[in-house]
Amino acid sequence: MSDRSALMQDFVAKTDWAGAAIAPLAGDASNRRYLRLTHPKTGTTAVLMDAPPERGEDVRPFLQIARYLTGLGLSAPHILAQDEARGFLILEDLGDALFARVIPVAPQMEDQLYTAATDVLIDLHRAAPPQGLKPYGPDTMTDMAALAFDWYLTGATGEVSPQRAEALAALNRLLRQHAATTDVIVLRDYHAENLLWLPGRRGSARVGLLDFQDAMTGHRAYDLVSVLQDARRDVPRAIETAMIARYCRATETDQSLFEGAYYCLGAQRNLRILGVFARLCLRDGKAHYIDLIPRVWDHLQRDLDHPALAPVADLLRAALPAPTSAILERLRAQRAS
Repeated sequence: MSDRSALMQDFVAKTDWAGAAIAPLAGDASNRRYLRLTHPKTGTTAVLMDAPPERGEDVRPFLQIARYLTGLGLSAPHILAQDEARGFLILEDLGDALFARVIPVAPQMEDQLYTAATDVLIDLHRAAPPQGLKPYGPDTMTDMAALAFDWYLTGATGEVSPQRAEALAALNRLLRQHAATTDVIVLRDYHAENLLWLPGRRGSARVGLLDFQDAMTGHRAYDLVSVLQDARRDVPRAIETAMIARYCRATETDQSLFEGAYYCLGAQRNLRILGVFARLCLRDGKAHYIDLIPRVWDHLQRDLDHPALAPVADLLRAALPAPTSAILERLRAQRAS
């Protein structure tokens, strides 16, 4: 038994879940892992989060945001037990009905699920964000967009782009013009593999929320971009259009201005994801993320087609190579061992 496993067993033994059966659940792109506990007497289940502090993980932001969301009546997992110092949490088990699993077997529900996800954001943005969150403003977003140059471009070509500074400066100006406000919480990983369908609950509580520990304050369009321009699945354009309109109607937002922000944030987000997925392969050995790059690239091209992106579109298209089969293979071949 590894030292980490021994610590986990010791933690569980000191909670109401002592003696529980432990089975693995899927991890994510971080160093966290998740396990399902089954209570030895009642048969009820819970989720164990293992977030090793020695690998840079910190459960405190998760605890803060989970309690904030449940305080608003939204369905983040309730905290059943915690050991902040050693990085263990036992969480309410919200089940396995991820949007990404429900839609393939019940495609007729796709519109309903995205409507519910949009309504969560409408409700969430009516509340003041929690205290102490860092702003996800233009400078930070530009730094994150630079990952496309520093990991995707260099991994694909082995070169540094001479247009990097000019393109990022132009993007920064656009973000300042269209998406500089940071007045709501942004969960930042708001997509179909982090949303659960809970039909037994009402209203926005029907959407279970996961993976929100990196929340910051940001622009109102950011999480809508995250869920509608999903790196992991194709969202129909008709649903994307309808959900943007739904959000703007419900919040009495000027749709033209909102769309300018939406597509600027889409470009920023997809640039960041290009870099993150390349880094996950090149640095962390997770080559399967390369398979998602073509979809992210397509999202980026659609974002760049919007008139608000005209000052930067040609620069970015000239600087970054399209993910051809040869480039994707080159990235995979450099996978960290």
